Amino acid sequence: MKPEAKLKRVLGEGRFLVLRELEYDNGSGPRLWEACDRNGTGSAAFILARIVPDDEILLVRQFRPPAGRLMLEFPAGLIDPGETAEQTAVRELYEETGYCGRVLGCSRPGWSSPGLTGETICMVRMEIDGDACRGRRIEPHPEENERIEVFRVKRSGLADFVAAQEAEGVGIDTKIYTYLAGMA
Repeated sequence: MKPEAKLKRVLGEGRFLVLRELEYDNGSGPRLWEACDRNGTGSAAFILARIVPDDEILLVRQFRPPAGRLMLEFPAGLIDPGETAEQTAVRELYEETGYCGRVLGCSRPGWSSPGLTGETICMVRMEIDGDACRGRRIEPHPEENERIEVFRVKRSGLADFVAAQEAEGVGIDTKIYTYLAGMA
């Protein structure tokens, strides 16, 4: 028997999120589970943007109300209806950081917190021509309510940069820890 979750009832709904009670049976009898999902596509993309030949990556820092603190993250955004993860990455990179880059590849959708949400996220690898950026003013184009700080971080200094952010009380997105582990 293949377990399957079915909507039992909607517990609450807001502008961006819906809280659902799900019913499932994994072979031990019927069980209930609460899940929080996004309205819309329920999918997102995060951008691993490398600046060459400088060997830097782009990170952003912004306040995240659910975490109650500033968070250090890779640039990211929700995939709009009719949009691909790659299109979202190009749009979000420009909006959040002001940089333009070319897409090198895109992962299949994955789940970052499947015990809480069915939201999927794709990793889009991008490359930014650092030489083309030199001497130019790079301006982010955030939404009206966004306050995003952009950091260009040498990959060789990433662990130290993350440690300094942690020491300041900044939360670190687990995708950054995963990236650091892959570099080790």
